[in-house]
Amino acid sequence: MARLESGDTAPAFTLPDTNAEPVSLADFAGSKVVLYFFPAAMTPGCTIEAKDFSEAVDQFAGAGYQVVGVSPDAPTKLAKFRDKEQLTFPLLGDPDREVLDAYGAYGSKMLYGKEVTGVIRSTFLIDVDAAGVGTITEPQYNVRATGHVAKLTKQLGI
Repeated sequence: MARLESGDTAPAFTLPDTNAEPVSLADFAGSKVVLYFFPAAMTPGCTIEAKDFSEAVDQFAGAGYQVVGVSPDAPTKLAKFRDKEQLTFPLLGDPDREVLDAYGAYGSKMLYGKEVTGVIRSTFLIDVDAAGVGTITEPQYNVRATGHVAKLTKQLGI
C-alpha cells in the first residue's frame, strides 16, 4: 500500500454524499480541505471523531478549511449517521474502496494486537488550486479517534 506524502498530488475523486449527490475534490477549487477517512458510521470511535469534527467545523472554516469525511458506508447509512449525530459537514460513501485505496487509507493494520485488513483511520490536509487539483500538505495515518481533532486544531494554530 503506497502512502501519500506532503507535496504529492491528491488523488482526484467523485463520491456520493448523504443525498446520493456526487461530490468531487474539484468542487473545492480554490480552498483547503480536511479530508478524513473513518472505518464505519455509527460505531463508538467514529462517532466521537465525527462529533469532534462537527464541533470544530467553524474553527476549520475560519482557517479556510472545509471538512469532509469518507467511509466505505453506503450514502443511506451515512445519512442516518449525519442525522442522528447532527453532523454539519459532508460525508461521502466509498463502498468500492477506490478512494480509500488511492489515499492509502485501506490495508493492513493492527487492531487489538491482531493484524487485520480494513480502513486505516487517516486525515489529509489538502490545498486545492483554482483548477481543482489538490496537493497534500499534511498526511496523517493511523490517527486515534479520540483527541485527533484537538491535536489537529492545535497543530494548525486554530
